[in-house]
Amino acid sequence: MTSTATAVVVGGGLAGTTAALALADAGLRVTLVEGRPRLGGLVFSFRRDSAVGELSVDNGQHVYLRCCTAYGQLLDRLGAAHLVPLQDRMDVPVLDPGGTSRAKSGGRMRLGRLRRTALPVPLHLAASLARYPHLSPAERAGVVRATLALKGLDPADPVLDGVDFGSWLRRHGQSSRAVEALWDLVGIATLNARAGDASMGLAAKVFKTGLLSAPGAADIGWSRVPLGDVHDALARTALEKAGVRIALRTRAASVARTDGRWQVAVQNGPHGGERLTADTVVLAVPQRETHALLPAGALADRDRLLDIGTAPILNLHVVYDRKVLRRPFFAAVGSPVQWVFDRTDASGLTRTPGNERCQYLAVSQSAAQEEIDQPVAKLRARYLPELERLLPAARGARIVDFFVTRERTATFAPVPGVGRLRPAARTQAPGLLLAGAWTATGWPATMESAVRSGTAAAREALNELGFPQGQLPQEAA
Repeated sequence: MTSTATAVVVGGGLAGTTAALALADAGLRVTLVEGRPRLGGLVFSFRRDSAVGELSVDNGQHVYLRCCTAYGQLLDRLGAAHLVPLQDRMDVPVLDPGGTSRAKSGGRMRLGRLRRTALPVPLHLAASLARYPHLSPAERAGVVRATLALKGLDPADPVLDGVDFGSWLRRHGQSSRAVEALWDLVGIATLNARAGDASMGLAAKVFKTGLLSAPGAADIGWSRVPLGDVHDALARTALEKAGVRIALRTRAASVARTDGRWQVAVQNGPHGGERLTADTVVLAVPQRETHALLPAGALADRDRLLDIGTAPILNLHVVYDRKVLRRPFFAAVGSPVQWVFDRTDASGLTRTPGNERCQYLAVSQSAAQEEIDQPVAKLRARYLPELERLLPAARGARIVDFFVTRERTATFAPVPGVGRLRPAARTQAPGLLLAGAWTATGWPATMESAVRSGTAAAREALNELGFPQGQLPQEAA
């Protein structure tokens, strides 16, 4: 196949961006079609007029780990690694406002830390776990035993996909407190599900890769600038430099194969009414949208895509009139609050005169099925007192602004059995590939999974087109 080969990528999220860059780098003429007026998919920012001026707001708090090598490679490709740095060493402050710890706290705040040393796995976490105040000595010993059992599992074992993580933890002697203060502390944020609702296979992938693969695997990274600066602005620059034609506000209406080539009919935008012709097509959109676009016979039992459920994430945004948090982030146990991040600098808050003392916190609530549709007033009444319990400095602070962002379909639901529903990149139709965090990457619905899916789709497409192996995108470690 010559360099005149063409591709259409439908979807401008992380999966679509990754696939388009890889195909363009191999020499294809690529058109990327995105229905939104921006790139980034569910990783985006928006501008908000508030009582403290205009804020740049991320739709949710997205983090990654050092073990997310594919996402790290994408950041390098976009020239954004310095904007989304990693911790030197994993260090997670965990607050318990009192009354739930086995150790008697007298109602006082207890601070624990999950942090690693430079020792080899699993000793890198031994000192931290030995001093972790939110578990009793017996519970800490039980965690060690469960970790050793987890280390021997193969996350790709299909038997594990049908088991729920909570049942496995109970069988391995984990108390409800251990689940709350350790396993769910990590699992809810990475899986977007509580242990009892999560596939054991996906849970094993998270814990084995993040905590048991290398000492630094769980070092945490997050964007110090608005997400849109990275996954819209810098992504657009990289795509255009690679020669990709970007069609925003343009939605794919149908995909069909005619005379050995693909025809993608598009609606709206500058190319509305056109039929884009291509040698290969990558569908990098959510599962229901993919189901609607797949031509007959392209995927065996394509209706199984409709059985891949979704899970919500709720984010609460609070602006105080003073600094109430001196750490960049923390997690909480014994409270409905899960994770809290300081987004003051990234939002541009203090660049507005008069706001120099203000602080903007983002509260990230995963697995939020019970609260995702609750009114703002009810969420405010529940969470502001909880933040005061966790942050004594907030008790005398004035709330300058409070608002909510909701992603009702933030991720696929990682329920037991979901693994058999997730399709591979290659379909039964030549030249038609699938990408998205929900496809069969072996990872939960993370940015890493999305990027890996885009790479896999590009590799399959180039293989089908007969490109030499040297031109194929390299697999992430």
